[in-house]
Amino acid sequence: MSKDEFVFAPFGGCREIGMNLNAYGYGPPDARRWLVVDVGVTFGDDSTPGIDLILPDPAFLEEHADSIEAIVLTHAHEDHIGAIGWLWPRLRAPIYATPFTAYLVNEKLRERGLDGEAPLHILQLKDRRSFGPFDVELVTLTHSIPEPNGLIIRTPLGAVLHTGDWKIDPDPQIGEDFDQAKIEAIGREGVLAMVCDSTNVFEEGEAGSEADARKALSEVVSRHAGRVAITSFASNVARVEAACLAARDNDRSVCLVGRSMLRIVDAARSVGLLKEFEFIEPEMAAQLPARHVLYLCTGSQGEARAALTRIARGDHPSVSLGEGDVVIFSSRVIPGNEKAIGAMQNMLADRNISLVTPRQADIHVSGHPCRDELRRMYAWAKPKIAIPVHGERRHVMEHARYARSLQVPVAIAPNNGDIVRLAPGPAQIVDEAPTGRLYVDGTILTPEHAAGLGERRRMAQNGYLAVSVTIPRTGEIAPPQIAARGFSEEDGGLADDGLEPIDAAADDAVSRLSKAERGDDEKVEKVLVRAVRKAAESAFGKRPLIDVFVHRI
Repeated sequence: MSKDEFVFAPFGGCREIGMNLNAYGYGPPDARRWLVVDVGVTFGDDSTPGIDLILPDPAFLEEHADSIEAIVLTHAHEDHIGAIGWLWPRLRAPIYATPFTAYLVNEKLRERGLDGEAPLHILQLKDRRSFGPFDVELVTLTHSIPEPNGLIIRTPLGAVLHTGDWKIDPDPQIGEDFDQAKIEAIGREGVLAMVCDSTNVFEEGEAGSEADARKALSEVVSRHAGRVAITSFASNVARVEAACLAARDNDRSVCLVGRSMLRIVDAARSVGLLKEFEFIEPEMAAQLPARHVLYLCTGSQGEARAALTRIARGDHPSVSLGEGDVVIFSSRVIPGNEKAIGAMQNMLADRNISLVTPRQADIHVSGHPCRDELRRMYAWAKPKIAIPVHGERRHVMEHARYARSLQVPVAIAPNNGDIVRLAPGPAQIVDEAPTGRLYVDGTILTPEHAAGLGERRRMAQNGYLAVSVTIPRTGEIAPPQIAARGFSEEDGGLADDGLEPIDAAADDAVSRLSKAERGDDEKVEKVLVRAVRKAAESAFGKRPLIDVFVHRI
């Protein structure tokens, strides 16, 4: 009797929208072969000071790296490919992607010095390939980026439809249409499980079409006589094309602003998109009359170093906006970015720049399925098992409930690290693999526990005190010297009079040390930390981070 099992395991994307890393296993539990789907990132926020990128920890897959048949990427969004350059050295399996995605993946590999080392293979749309026990067929879907693919993963124990990110767009503007016929065909063939996007599960209706956003964008641009800046997700090439057409309709030249925008346009042109448009440099745009300029900018989420934020601060080297100009936000607010976006919009308003957001006009549509689209997908695919992914816990749990209401026999809401047995036997979580997060700290990749975030948060909230004490071999100990940072003073530190209670506490603590204690550095440090912390808490109501430096002469 065969001991083969077919399992699914998410290592990211089931507690967050982003950081997607999924794996399918086939074979006996002690000798499974693995197929990895997507290797993405999420982004740091106020809770992770100094951290820009957060990656799923691939420790489990790293242990089984010799058993990984392939890494298949569904599309080119950062939350699906952004970690490939960082994590490929730990997985070392061949990478497969469609041309647009492969162009951007190659850039990421080059940035990490891996071009020529990591094998990157091109898949064409609708391709079908075998990777060990996995027969993988690409299904053309629609999303907010070129070449989005679902995957039909066939094994001797059944087939999975892995949707990736998708929506049902009746008029997607670029790329091929949603392949409903293929979804229906696999539904008739038999779908064991559907692993599906949960992002918009709380939204009724449908996401809407790029055609609607394109028409609205041109109309909004036509209302303004000054310079126009449009900000959107650079990866939404259909929206980039819509901005270019809006410029053409209104006799404006397009200037691309921001590295991501330039990179995405290069990738689009590599697969034949956007070739009909010409772009001008910022220096030329500055010489044109305001009514003939349209800037297409990165920074829709208020990123501190992005082009639009620099324009809002007034420190962009080649682009400036002012009274009479308008910024059009053709994008949604990603949860967690509200403060950054609000701050940037306030800076723009301070410069008398008009703002247009999706609240004022229908200039954005989502790239993810709402409830009506999910209902249609389940009706076409007819899976026996629903496995929601790509969402926070509330999204994943609600998606499982919704799937059950659509008469899907089994719905499992996995957590990151859960190993779900799909077949044989009843679908259930049978094991838990180690999982976690890795942080990109500058140029260093570090585990979550070693990132020093606790100390960074503590310094941000409570400040920092450095205590330096010199202990001579003979004679009296000089009063400790104290430096303060992060307290409420104009110069960033504490004035001498503000330090008086801390100075007094440190001096008193040192004077009480016995001769034996003075010879023990660890004892000196412990006594000073205790005394200084108590004094700081009494004087300022804070418990700062404290370092003690003992010098002996």
